[in-house]
Amino acid sequence: MSKSPSLSSISINSGAPAPKNGQAFRSGPVFASTFHLSGDVDPNVYQYGRFGHPTWSDLEDGLASLEGGETTVFPSGMSAAAAILTSLAAPGDTILLPSDGYGPVRHYAKQYLEKFGVNIQTIATREIDAFDFKGISLALLETPSNPMLDTFDISLAAQKLHALGGLLAIDNTTLTCLGQHVLSLGADISMSADTKALNGHSDVVFGHVSSTNNEINAKIREWRKYSGNIPGPMETWLVHRSLSTLDVRLERMCRNALALAETLSQHEKVKAIRYPGLPQDPSHETAKKQQQLFGFIISFELADKRSAEQFLSACSLVYEATSFGGVHSSAERRARWGTDDIPEGTIRFSVGCEKEIDIIADVLNALEML
Repeated sequence: MSKSPSLSSISINSGAPAPKNGQAFRSGPVFASTFHLSGDVDPNVYQYGRFGHPTWSDLEDGLASLEGGETTVFPSGMSAAAAILTSLAAPGDTILLPSDGYGPVRHYAKQYLEKFGVNIQTIATREIDAFDFKGISLALLETPSNPMLDTFDISLAAQKLHALGGLLAIDNTTLTCLGQHVLSLGADISMSADTKALNGHSDVVFGHVSSTNNEINAKIREWRKYSGNIPGPMETWLVHRSLSTLDVRLERMCRNALALAETLSQHEKVKAIRYPGLPQDPSHETAKKQQQLFGFIISFELADKRSAEQFLSACSLVYEATSFGGVHSSAERRARWGTDDIPEGTIRFSVGCEKEIDIIADVLNALEML
């Protein structure tokens, strides 16, 4: 596995002030839309709640220490993706998106950017390593892909794009910056839907963008300011709270996922399974090279749609839901959305923090009922 640049050791204290006698460990959310502003405008003080906010700053400082680049927070992963696509593309540019990644990102680009002269091109994740990136101005890609967990070499893609003057953005939602440190691998931008594992409690919709490029960061922040895509203080504070447990949650979730994947890979009712932590998985070698963790998501195929739905109904510890990354295990028959080119019996399973023996027993019991 790739070595992390000592990120998990600081995640508990990321963005938290040094403790002082008699004070709380962490300040609460600031509920303010306006701030006292006298005399000439000072760009270094808070002015208005759409321009900047102290609760944002605390979380942005914490995430920047983990990402290794300046961070801008957003009210959702989609608004973070929209900020990248909208602020960094111009008429005539070509954006590359994964054909097997998060569908709403493709929809946004085609629906709202193509009409302004931005060209959209798609590619399957498994084909990216062999792609030449000719003519691509910006690539917003996922590795591992969602939901089938294909991977590509981030460093190689970054080298090819940079040689042609292009930018590489990575949607790092499935692993977070603790599971895969994409900026140190050469990506220009790290993006995450923090609704998922980074927050991890299924109670907040959130996102962020990080970069070491000052020009990119300025464009991202300006887009947030003038588009009004800003998060509320309570949601921001809740995400910051969750950084304290991110490392321990991910460690438990990924350990559980490997154990469950090994069990499923030997089960007669499982037609196929994808998990980068399995040595036989097509993504294993790339994941081992560039990831710190193999992840908490497993995709496996049952006989058909009926079997998949019966399995989900038979599980007692697993929430049937479309999101992932919570402390509880959740799963869905992914083909029900009609947006992914995958078999009808495919289950995307997000493994939670339950005891390993309990979640495996629950899954095995559900499979026996098929």
